[in-house]
Amino acid sequence: MSIQVGDTIPSVTLKWLTDNGMQEVSTDELFKGKKVVLFSVPGAFTPTCSAKHLPGFVQQADALKAKGVDSIICLAVNDPFVMRAWGDKGSVGDKVKMLPDGNATFTTALGLTMDGSAHGLGTRGQRFALVAEDGKVTHVAVEAPGKFEVSSAEAVLEKV
Repeated sequence: MSIQVGDTIPSVTLKWLTDNGMQEVSTDELFKGKKVVLFSVPGAFTPTCSAKHLPGFVQQADALKAKGVDSIICLAVNDPFVMRAWGDKGSVGDKVKMLPDGNATFTTALGLTMDGSAHGLGTRGQRFALVAEDGKVTHVAVEAPGKFEVSSAEAVLEKV
C-alpha cells in the first residue's frame, strides 16, 4: 500500500554525495520540524523528468518557499553520482536537494515503486509529489502511468 495523507514519512538512511564526499542522510533529518515538498521521477536524465519535472521545481522554488516550504527534494532511484550530475546539469543550486535512492529503499518504504523492466530501467519510483509537515504527509499525488499532471510544481504549489 502506498503512503497516504496522515501517514508518517518512513525512517530510512540513504547515501548522498556532497562537496565533502559521500555522506549518509536520514529521512528523519530531512523531514523533522520542516515543511517539505518531495517529488519523485522515474529516472534522472529521462525526457519528461529533465525537460519538465525538475525544471518546474527549480523555477517555482521561490514561490513554494514563499508559502512556507523549507525544503524541496527530488527523489529518484538512481545512484548518488548520477543525481549529483543531473542536479549540476539542471542548475538546481540550493533550490532543490537531489536525493538518490539507489537501492529503492525509500521508494519501496513509501510503497511507490514501479517496474520499468519493459524499458530497460528495472525497479524505479513512480512519478509523484507529496507535501509533509514535521514528517506527516499532508498531500500526496501519484501520476497515472505516462502522465505528468498532478505532480508538477504548479500543481503542488496549489496544495501547499
